Amino acid sequence: MNNYSLIGPFKQLLTMSGLPLKGALQDHQLPLIQDAGVLTEDGKIYAVGPFSDLQIEARDLNARILPIEEDMVCFPGFIDAHTHICFGGSRANDYALRNAGKTYLEIAQTGGGIWDTVTQTRKSNSAQLVRGIKERANRHLQQGVTTIEVKSGYGLSVEEELKMLIAISTANKALAADLIPTCLAAHMVPKDYVGSPEEYLTEISTTLFPILKKENLAHRMDAFIEEGAYSPSTIAPYFKKAQEMGFDITVHADQFSTGGSAVAVEFGAVSADHLEASTDAEIKLLANSNVIATALPGASMGLGCNYTPARKFLDAGASVAIASDWNPGSAPMGNLLLQAAVLGTFEKLTNAEVLSGITFRAAAALGLKDRGKIESGFLADMVAFPTQDYKEVLYHQGMLQPSMVWKNGKQILAQ
Repeated sequence: MNNYSLIGPFKQLLTMSGLPLKGALQDHQLPLIQDAGVLTEDGKIYAVGPFSDLQIEARDLNARILPIEEDMVCFPGFIDAHTHICFGGSRANDYALRNAGKTYLEIAQTGGGIWDTVTQTRKSNSAQLVRGIKERANRHLQQGVTTIEVKSGYGLSVEEELKMLIAISTANKALAADLIPTCLAAHMVPKDYVGSPEEYLTEISTTLFPILKKENLAHRMDAFIEEGAYSPSTIAPYFKKAQEMGFDITVHADQFSTGGSAVAVEFGAVSADHLEASTDAEIKLLANSNVIATALPGASMGLGCNYTPARKFLDAGASVAIASDWNPGSAPMGNLLLQAAVLGTFEKLTNAEVLSGITFRAAAALGLKDRGKIESGFLADMVAFPTQDYKEVLYHQGMLQPSMVWKNGKQILAQ
């Protein structure tokens, strides 16, 4: 039995095909098909092109026709390559203290910050964590985000990190969106750990890593390289062990001070995320590597600090992804499209650069080669907005909401 479906016609279809992974982009480069259709087979894209042409092919394949009655612009499903949506509690007090003049580090040193969320996450049971993940992921899906990276990092012990990663796996089985788990056990040095940072990392790598491999709970390792967290020299043996065991590496890098981006390049990380403090030296280093530079405008908005110098990264030839950093402390908003549009305004990014940053370049930041574009063989993950012109979507800075979302060819949202 065939399982072909023809979806369309769309007023405009941005496939994102044929665009380079690295470097600056101009809007005239966007691959735009007018009055387009998408032919799917078993959750994947079979063919893309003018709707009238695909209608002929659809008849030959005995495909179902799923008509689009209104003017719609269709994009690949958005991808959020950096979130922390598995957590307990709130950090509203941190937000108030920052706005009253306290710094991120000052708040952390007085009991707030990451450790506050660690305490509240440890108090949360598995069912509460799963419920929170599902609520946040489903909100993301309603906004067109079909793939969501999710980090641990608020457990900071073998037992509690395992609890988080199992909760992420459990939630993933119940969701339409795809969750991509990342182990961030090296988020900070646990305040209650009896031993040195090096001993903590050794315990994690020797005890937790094998469990994650055996239970298939994560294929990615992250670490926060920053004052108050881990230094480049301290994290090196940890990342070496992760690489030896076949984990991909990603790095919280250059958020408040530099050093993390060099570690990302040294270990061939798939991405270096944050980069608000990156200077010309770090920009050149990353641009000359295969590491994806991931900007997190939500953290800049939440902390009131500089944005990642995305314009400089792109002009230097780097690949720039854009992610929300959705977390309870520095980036509680979690609206990827709004944040990407705002970053575009402040960094003077073209529509092509912003849209690439939340589609195929974000997929590359997760090491995923089957999504982020609307082309044959890719997952049929798509989002459609009620407008005749794709430029309206970023122009409205997140206020124009999707009318339709498809995940693996199945329509999830219809308004």
